Parts: sequence; structure tokens; C-alpha cells
Amino acid sequence: MIINSDIQPSGSKANNPILPFVIITFIYFIVGFLTTVNEQLQAPLKFTFLSQAGGLKNTFTTLISFFFFLGYLLNGTLGSKWVNAFGYKNTILRGLFFMISGLFMYLCSSWFGAQYPDLKFNVKDAVIPFGFVIFVIGSYLMGTAAAVIQVVVNPYAASYELKGTQPVQRLNILTAINSIGTTSAPFFVTVIMFSGISIEKIEIKQLLLPLAILILCILIIIVITKRLHLPDIAHTRAVAGEKLERSIWSFRHFVLGVLAIFFYVGTEVAIGANINLYAFELMDSGHPVTFFGKTDIIIGGMDLGIHALLSTLYWGGFLIGRAVSSFLSNISARTQLAVTTVLATILALVSMITQNLWFLVAIGLLHSSMWSCIYSLSIKGLNKYTSKASGIFISAVFGGAVFTLVQGSLADILGSWRWTWFLTVICELLMLAYALFGSRIREKDLII
Repeated sequence: MIINSDIQPSGSKANNPILPFVIITFIYFIVGFLTTVNEQLQAPLKFTFLSQAGGLKNTFTTLISFFFFLGYLLNGTLGSKWVNAFGYKNTILRGLFFMISGLFMYLCSSWFGAQYPDLKFNVKDAVIPFGFVIFVIGSYLMGTAAAVIQVVVNPYAASYELKGTQPVQRLNILTAINSIGTTSAPFFVTVIMFSGISIEKIEIKQLLLPLAILILCILIIIVITKRLHLPDIAHTRAVAGEKLERSIWSFRHFVLGVLAIFFYVGTEVAIGANINLYAFELMDSGHPVTFFGKTDIIIGGMDLGIHALLSTLYWGGFLIGRAVSSFLSNISARTQLAVTTVLATILALVSMITQNLWFLVAIGLLHSSMWSCIYSLSIKGLNKYTSKASGIFISAVFGGAVFTLVQGSLADILGSWRWTWFLTVICELLMLAYALFGSRIREKDLII
């Protein structure tokens, strides 16, 4: 077996053992921020690019999220291969390069849409501008970037030893910082990108300047990351020349964990991406969502939008829940997952019956720790199989594409978003089954 000399024990940089953890946490913040920016652009693009999409408007709108998460499905394993071949730091840099590429495609889409608004094609009765197609390609590249980076940060956080913490706590800290990005993104889109203008008056050219600034910021992050020290962690990846004796698919608790994360991300993203579309539907039907009796939020002449508030509070629930969960050192991941899935099921049912979107928003608090719980349960005891498992695990994030698109199509078929949230109920119950039964490790799957 050939040992990679770059691999160091966890926390081996004794003079500042927390710095590598801080680095990957900040990069994960960027991933969360841009993931939610992508989701929040669905509604504005529905009013700009897809105003003539007819009865397929919701279906085409949700294609933005579909292609983002398609990047996870097709390129998650690519990230794990890069980790094994080039190490954690170089894989992050490759992921950031994909991020730059995706943002550049967004920029091209906005420019093309503004300069050539009449270049369109037809799909049945829907008229789709070519600028939208360019944006969808950018969404796929952004999803690829997020997948590659997550293949690094999740096993790194779970395996990097910080005194007084356990893996699920470190993952909750990591994802809590990620949630700061997801929480701030909706208002970034509303206030910075579109200057607080009412969504019906938005123009695609308004994206040009903020996207150019984002590209510059990521370039700076790439330069800084390249100069920073990010040590590898021993026994978390197969080094050059080492063969794995077993198939990763032979570990039952891991395989079922992959399925659980598929359903988890499916409902997590569907709520975050589609709740604002449901809000617009209620508004159009004469039943607008209210916040303390108000149907809009206007500050300094800018319309901040109830739809943005719904998403912000939903993702803000992740921030609060993960911050709290990071202190729950005495409650097992299995117990946390079982309790939160039961409560989330109840909230989803109540929301459908009452048509009250705030119950869906509250699910964000419960979803907050589920990723950490499922991930830590899935990779437990895998040792050198961990990095390969992480790549496959990240591919399961494709559930975010499947359920977002399926829900959008159901909304078009049923003529309403109301009963489409039953998909959330199904996902929660399947995750509950994983917590109670599927996460238990068989004796033959224990690696000594």
C-alpha cells in the first residue's frame, strides 16, 4: 500500500487546529448562499423569461432547481474520485471553478435575455426564450459546484477532530453556518439583485451587475483558498494504490441512508423553492399570505415581499435549529431524526388542511438537523470507505430536483399547489422508517 505523505492526522496543525474547520465552514456558507439564490430566482424568472409559458409555467419554472440538482446526481461521484486522487483542498478548488462557470452562465443568460428578447422557441403552447436555456445550463454547473464541494466538507467536518465535539455536533455547526447563507439569500435576491422592485416590474438586465460582483467575490475566495493550509485527514479516503475489499453498496445502513437523504433533500428543497410560488397563487386567488395582518412589507419605498419573508424564515429555521442542535451532545442522531420527522409530518398535514403557509415555514426548524443525523448515521464505521460513500451520498441530493419538478408538474395538473404538499408527508414518514429501523448497523458491516 502506498501512503500519501500529504495525509495528516486530524487537527495535526497544532498551532491552530480549528482553522481548517473554519475554512471549510466558510466555503460551505457560500454554497448555501448561492444554492438559495438559485432557488429564489425561480419566481422572478417566471415573471420575466416564462411569462408566455402558458399551462406549463410551473413545470418550466421548477426546471431551474431540477437542473441544479441534476449536477449532484451526475457529478457527486466525480467529487469523491477527485478527493481520492488529489486530496480535499484541490477538490474544493475544482468545485469553486465550477461555481465561477455557473455564475458566468447566469451572466450570459441575463445579457442574452436583455439583448435578444425575441429569440424564442415553442414547446406546445409555451413560448420559451433562449436566455432561459442558458440560465438552466448555469444552474446545472452551479449544482455541480455544490456537489463537488459538499463531497469535501461533509466527511471533513464529520472526521476532523475538535476537542469536546462529536461528529453530529460538528456537522450541525457546519450546516448552521450554511444556513446563514440560505437565510440571507432571499433578501439578497429581492433587495440587492432587484432593488426592492415589485416582482411584476422586474427586468432581467437587473441581474448583470450583482452577478458580476458575485463572480469577483468567488475569484477572491479561490485565490485565498489556494494559499491556505488545509490538511488531509487520515483513514477517510483510499490513498494511491490502495484497493477497497468491499463494495460500498454492501453496507446496508449506508444504502438506506442514501435513500433517506434522497427523500430528505427532496422535501427540504421543494418547500424552500416552491413555497413562494404557492404564496403567489394564494395572492392571485384573493387570499394573500399575511404577516401580522399585513399583505406586504414596504420599507424605505422598497417592496421586500412576503414571498421573500416566507423563504427567509423557512431557511432561518434551519439556522436556529442547527445552532440549538449543535449543543445536543447527549441526544443521539437516531432519536433526533425520529422526533423531528414525526413533528414535520404533523405540520405538513395541518398546513394542507388550513392552507396556512406558516406551518410549512415552521418545518424548517425540524429539517435543520436531519441532514447531520442521516449523514452521520450513514457513514458510521465506514472508515476508509468514507470519501467514496460521501460522493454517492451527495448524488442522492438529486432528490431536490425530482421532488421540486414533480411538485411543480402536480401543481399544473391539479390547478393548485395545495394538495401537492402530501409529497412532504410521504418523505417524512420514509425518513422516520430509516431512523427507527434502517440506520441500525448489521454485525457483518462492522469494520474492525
